[in-house]
Amino acid sequence: MHFDTRLYPTVFNPLLITPSRPLPKKIAVIGAGTIGPDIGYYLKSALPESTLILVDVVEAPLKAAEKRLLGYAQKAVEKKKMRPEQAQAVCENIIYTLDYDQIADCELVIEAATEAIPLKQRIFAAVEKRVSEKAVITSNTSSIPAQRLFSEMHHPERATVTHFFAPAWRSLPVEVIHWEKVERQVLDDLFWFFARTGKAPILTADAICFVLDRIFDNWCNEAAHLLSDATASQIDKTAEEFVFAGPFYVLNLANGNPIIIETNTLQMEEGEHYRPASILASVERWKTHRPGTQIQVPEPVREKVRDRLLGILFSQTVDIIDRGIGTPEDVNFGCQVALGFRKGPLDIMRDMGEAPVNRILERFKDERPGFPQPEKALSAYQDFYRHLLVDEKDGIRILTLRRPQAMNALNDEILDELLSVLKKGAQDPSVEGFVLTGYGTGAFSAGAEIGKFPRMLGDETASMAYARECARVQSFLDHMEKPVVAALNGLALGGGLELAIRCHAIVAKENARLQFPEITLGILPGIGGCIVPYRKWPMGAAVFHDMILSGRPLSAKEADEIGMVDRTAKTYPEMIQAAVETAKKLRGAVPRIPDAPVDIPEIRVPETPASGKLLLSREAVAIAADTIREGAVCSTLSEALEKGYAGFGKIACTRAAKEGITAFLEKRKPVFEQ
Repeated sequence: MHFDTRLYPTVFNPLLITPSRPLPKKIAVIGAGTIGPDIGYYLKSALPESTLILVDVVEAPLKAAEKRLLGYAQKAVEKKKMRPEQAQAVCENIIYTLDYDQIADCELVIEAATEAIPLKQRIFAAVEKRVSEKAVITSNTSSIPAQRLFSEMHHPERATVTHFFAPAWRSLPVEVIHWEKVERQVLDDLFWFFARTGKAPILTADAICFVLDRIFDNWCNEAAHLLSDATASQIDKTAEEFVFAGPFYVLNLANGNPIIIETNTLQMEEGEHYRPASILASVERWKTHRPGTQIQVPEPVREKVRDRLLGILFSQTVDIIDRGIGTPEDVNFGCQVALGFRKGPLDIMRDMGEAPVNRILERFKDERPGFPQPEKALSAYQDFYRHLLVDEKDGIRILTLRRPQAMNALNDEILDELLSVLKKGAQDPSVEGFVLTGYGTGAFSAGAEIGKFPRMLGDETASMAYARECARVQSFLDHMEKPVVAALNGLALGGGLELAIRCHAIVAKENARLQFPEITLGILPGIGGCIVPYRKWPMGAAVFHDMILSGRPLSAKEADEIGMVDRTAKTYPEMIQAAVETAKKLRGAVPRIPDAPVDIPEIRVPETPASGKLLLSREAVAIAADTIREGAVCSTLSEALEKGYAGFGKIACTRAAKEGITAFLEKRKPVFEQ
């Protein structure tokens, strides 16, 4: 399995780092044009008590930036994503200025000016004259290597590139460049800082265009080269098989033609084949369509465009990996969360199979000679975990679910990867135990994806089998000899909570929240949620009734009081340390879920059940209650779990389940018939 310790010498999960400096209280962003204000808004949203200095050399963009930030905050309030007092704190303590002297005591300075080396170097010189030697300085360049930008600095060891993606206040990834002169502690601190403030940072080598712009710029440039064979609209429509919006539509949004010219001209240092398409300099806006519009593309045109776009995508992907510019994990992840790909390029390659991918690469080599080709068998590029980060601490393997774009929701791939890691670790004598946690500060796991379940509604047998199959990791956990501790770093909902409760202990941050919200979708927690809590923590039975039958959330403190959570922690590092200590304590003494009936309080189903203001289906609540009762009286755990699967199969055949799942997919509140 692939683990790149060259790019990631410390850890893969940035929140496992112990930073050398606290969160900054005063931050400067240099450049109030396109992306600078958006970076500023992200920083103030994450650190509302901090002071932000937004610097430019012209007054007009500063005024426009102030208007933009106020507009963002107002819209957040209108959409109920932010309370008015939060919005006020975000917009306070922002200084819009022409005066570089205002940045003197800033701890972090992010340059976001025009992509020109001499200009950026003048800015760094001005910044270095004013800030302390401990201040960290970064550049938001999308393409210029750090070595070229910071070569004239007095203290280049505290500087690197931190490349944001539009819109910078919302887009998750930030590329943090690992170059030869940056101090490892500075790199670690930035890696930790971005994760701590809600981003998903990835570390890349110091190559032209780094990782993700190398993919995006060449994808767009290749589309422009294809205009002699197809229209912009035909190319965009063909591309929509793989991305949510075609290259020309995105270029229109970003006024991106000059950027492609600039970046691909820079890449020509690696070969003439990177030359930007000449048409990019003569067109201001492309004539294309809105994504999703029905457009007819003749099959020969579609085939040629498809092969060429996939050819450049596959070529750049394998080149990035072969040269160590980025890891397979980050290429796959970043293309989805930063560039709008429906699947990562390595997923596309895997799903297509080696023969079609080889055919496309061979055709691309013939039509576009000079571009990189794979240096090893295509199967070798698939040797990585797509959704798991694997770290080690004191003999304990720390597994981090990394799907922050979906609040670490579970799907079949995650479950298969998790099962694979657990099985391998169970046989590895160097592994003493495991800690399972979620990426970031918001969620352990927000549940299990709906997946193929909607197709099974109304089919009791298929739904039962589906629940049983979804429980494959939990079933393995039940029989493991090595301890697995769940470290709840935030929300643990539905299937995510069903995974956590099958671990051998639970540690939680104080802000964690535990919830079974399935009944609000007209279903029930069918992979152990109706069974396991009653057997492991019988004193909490009445609480579990409320959780399952009305969707009541449970705080970490409440979970601690009923024995569900073994320890609570204030911070992420404290939580991980507590989880590691707990795993060590459980070596040789892994607790088992009791294999005996359990007494539970009486369950009364209200005439009009509700979850807050949402009226629930009485039929669904009654089925969930019956499932709890039937599971409680079973003499073995396996028999009880089968009752849970059966309850899930039964409830899947109700009108409530159909309405709840349909409403979820349509992003509306369900309306249940009583």
